[in-house]
Amino acid sequence: MSPESVVPSSESDELDPNSCDPRPAARTPSSVVKGRVREQVVRGAGLVVALVYAAMIVWAYARQPRTIAQVTGGLSATIGAYRVEPRSYADGLQFFRRDQFVEARAAFARADPAERDAQTQFYIAYSYYREGWGRLYSTDALFAKGLESANKAIALAPGGRLVVDDPDLQMHSADELKAELQRGLERDLSDLNPMRLFRTRK
Repeated sequence: MSPESVVPSSESDELDPNSCDPRPAARTPSSVVKGRVREQVVRGAGLVVALVYAAMIVWAYARQPRTIAQVTGGLSATIGAYRVEPRSYADGLQFFRRDQFVEARAAFARADPAERDAQTQFYIAYSYYREGWGRLYSTDALFAKGLESANKAIALAPGGRLVVDDPDLQMHSADELKAELQRGLERDLSDLNPMRLFRTRK
């Protein structure tokens, strides 16, 4: 083939830098890394949400809260953010010391709506004891409620030990209060002892 027979390529055959290439541009290494990091973050966030949700289900099953206040209060207590409302607590103490036990329990319930404070539950139990106490016999329904609140106080106290430093009380520990409530619910021959007439309320 002679040199004259070689036909130079036309301008249309040259590569146009401005022409649109239908193939997607190759990703740069930095974009690939960013995409992988983003994917890992999304997966990690999803795992955290799933674990929190599972923990909430386990907590709700174990505690069986009956009200929204108990749910929110229980979660707050879990992260250490739960606090008793001080004004209602003070009102409860005043009513308690005046033997106004129904009013005292209403105030304590406002102070501790989630039933997560051991000392408040202790005073609620004590109010049931004092209201239900009698020289000849005790009111079983009130003592049963008191025992329930005493058990709550013990369960909420660190290590299950609760001691309340209150000079107006004759029983300072939740264990003493629980035992007294349990004895009041028992029925035996000692109930016929005439010396019961001389016993005093604690």
